[in-house]
Amino acid sequence: MKGLELAEEYFRQVGAPMIEARFPFLKDRVAAGLVGDGSGCFGFDDDVSQDHDWGPGFCLWLTPADFEAHGSGLTEAVEALPPSFAGFQGRRESPLGAGRVGVFDIAAFYARFIGYSRPPQTLDEWRRIPEQNLAAATNGKIFTDPLGDFTRFREALLSFYPEDVRLKKIIVRCMTLGQAGQYNFMRSARRSEPVAALLAEARFIEAAVSLAFLLNRRFAPFYKWMHRGVKTLPILGQTLHGLLTDLVEIREDDLLESMYEKKSRVIEEICRAFLIELKRQDLTSIASDFLLDHGPEIQRRIQDPELRQMNIWVE
Repeated sequence: MKGLELAEEYFRQVGAPMIEARFPFLKDRVAAGLVGDGSGCFGFDDDVSQDHDWGPGFCLWLTPADFEAHGSGLTEAVEALPPSFAGFQGRRESPLGAGRVGVFDIAAFYARFIGYSRPPQTLDEWRRIPEQNLAAATNGKIFTDPLGDFTRFREALLSFYPEDVRLKKIIVRCMTLGQAGQYNFMRSARRSEPVAALLAEARFIEAAVSLAFLLNRRFAPFYKWMHRGVKTLPILGQTLHGLLTDLVEIREDDLLESMYEKKSRVIEEICRAFLIELKRQDLTSIASDFLLDHGPEIQRRIQDPELRQMNIWVE
């Protein structure tokens, strides 16, 4: 059973009846679900995930006023619920994994991830928030939200970056893909610097996955889940997932062509796929195959004057 499914069943069979019996005045006011840090919230959990910060549990979200009035009592009641459920033992919390389930003030819950108790309102506020935090704040599932307050905050974030911010991030990813993958990867190999080549490859991979998420208008998760997550994207997802797998699985086994040359061909194939999509989204129109050349072209499409004049390498 996946963590999200377990959490929902635990809430419906154990949590909801407790609320109805002990806090009937909150039944039509409390939101419930599972959102936040951890593989289970992304649906990426497996048998390996169950060794820590996984198991029966859910989040309850209250308005600030309701939390002040009833948060303590509701927390005590939730902590008294049976820890085991459906054959699964209670959650084994790691030192850094505490507080992922339980009772929360809606504003404080979101502030943990984005630094604000309300949705970001300016370009600079959006730019300051780490993307993986936005992914964590908008993942998972809401089981019930009678007031809609939690959902409205969530939907404001899921509307995605303002277009100028998205473009600025796309520009930096294009610059990184061109510099690290199309340029410095083979230069490092020719200099017999395998560590530098590996670093260039890693930077290329991370930028490629990030760019795919940006082109899909979705937030990229924590680096550990980026490759698994990219497979779910409707635009370039399956293609990029397969090409990146091919890239990292190439080994030195052909005397007629070096490992680096084979990797370079895959890198170029990935870059060509991105160029097709960038043009499809009308983000660039120049003919160059070098992604570094497309950064300035995309930068000209930014509407905000200050952001448009910013250093092209700064997102």
